[in-house]
Amino acid sequence: MKHNNKPLFIVLSVIIFIFIGLVIVLPRLSKTKETSTTVDVSNYNISSVIAPDENNGNIGDHIKGDSSAPLTIYEYADYQCTGCATVNPWMKELLSEYSGKLRIVYRNFPLTSIHPNAIAAASAVEAAGLQGYWEEYGDLLFKNQAEWYYANGTNRANLFMQYFTTLTKGEGDLSKFRSDMGSSEVKKKVDFDKAIAESLKIDATPSFFGEDGKEIDWISETDQSKTSVQNFFRNYINSELEKKGIK
Repeated sequence: MKHNNKPLFIVLSVIIFIFIGLVIVLPRLSKTKETSTTVDVSNYNISSVIAPDENNGNIGDHIKGDSSAPLTIYEYADYQCTGCATVNPWMKELLSEYSGKLRIVYRNFPLTSIHPNAIAAASAVEAAGLQGYWEEYGDLLFKNQAEWYYANGTNRANLFMQYFTTLTKGEGDLSKFRSDMGSSEVKKKVDFDKAIAESLKIDATPSFFGEDGKEIDWISETDQSKTSVQNFFRNYINSELEKKGIK
């Protein structure tokens, strides 16, 4: 009697298809269960731009785009997240497209349980920010993520200092940058941002929230390609601007 392998073939095909799908999608999204911080953010309006104060190390929210733009999107991201590195230039293109109308408030959410270099990377960006290079340095870390992703502590520190020197063309204060990376002020800032993300029960990066405090569900509404993601956010932005009477 001849054995029919067709059912087995179908099952194996489905498994392979699912696996391939995961390989394509998962690198664009980092998801984990994080250990909670001890920072209390309950007295803050996290759906607004947070000013510098003692709890965030006197380092307030960072804004991409026109700081006075009428529409705000809140981004929670991790510099060691491959998905964040992928999406970063896409969102920057949208900021340029909606110049004067859109701003993005960026908050650190280092997923330390799966990204051992995430805290150090966020600290390096905050340290660069203290000398006026926050956005440029963050973009540089995303762009060069593959180079430092698996670096050990010494190599990572050397690369981060090299990036700072290159970015500032040698005009930045390297000694201050190195010191600030390990400062209590920078640690407070990163911990503060992380606490906000945890208060929202975010478990993945990058995550985006609107002015209403609700998460923007870009993952399930797109195929996570550049065209799909940008079109989704265009529709969202246009809709929100229309609500404000802005064309």
